[in-house]
Amino acid sequence: MPHLFLPVLLKVSLHMPFHCPCSGKGLKIRKSRSLEPQLKGVKTQLYSRQGYYLGLDQSSGQVRGFKEEGESTVFFLVPVGLRIVAIQHRDTHLYVALNAEGRIYTSDTFTSECKFKESVFDNYYVMYSSTLYKQAESGRSWFMGIDTEGKTIKGSRAKKNKPSAHFIPKPIEVQMFKEPSLCDLALTTRATGSGDVKKRKTAS
Repeated sequence: MPHLFLPVLLKVSLHMPFHCPCSGKGLKIRKSRSLEPQLKGVKTQLYSRQGYYLGLDQSSGQVRGFKEEGESTVFFLVPVGLRIVAIQHRDTHLYVALNAEGRIYTSDTFTSECKFKESVFDNYYVMYSSTLYKQAESGRSWFMGIDTEGKTIKGSRAKKNKPSAHFIPKPIEVQMFKEPSLCDLALTTRATGSGDVKKRKTAS
């Protein structure tokens, strides 16, 4: 049975701070309730039921599957709510995110699109669904998924009862993090997905 990551709040010394580079007029940053909240995160690898490790192609910035584990397949799972995590690449510090079109991309800032609900399916595989987007008519969740060729698929196609949405976390070690600052407005960020850069307007 894989180790489902559960967030735990601890008050200890910082190990790795998170930063939100938001600045400028009209951008509001939500302040944390405590002065220095401490979070217990996990350095891990996510192994897909399709036979790939979730990874980041550092040359293109795209999220995809790798047959072999390596430096590109190491991520941090950081708690940002009850069973809600941010998935951040260890080396590039880019966040995995899912946009309004259901596409997986990488973001250098932490926004609401970077938050995933972590849940366990009946077969004990772990699934990561968007906390922001879902199927309009049915209300079905959109999941992070990988196809049989190791490519990410749209959240609307990754269903909870399909292998594409099933992962096994392989924890490496526990680390301490500072709570990431969440930009309340939907920012225009560096987003890499499906070979292009997508820009989103800020909310009013």
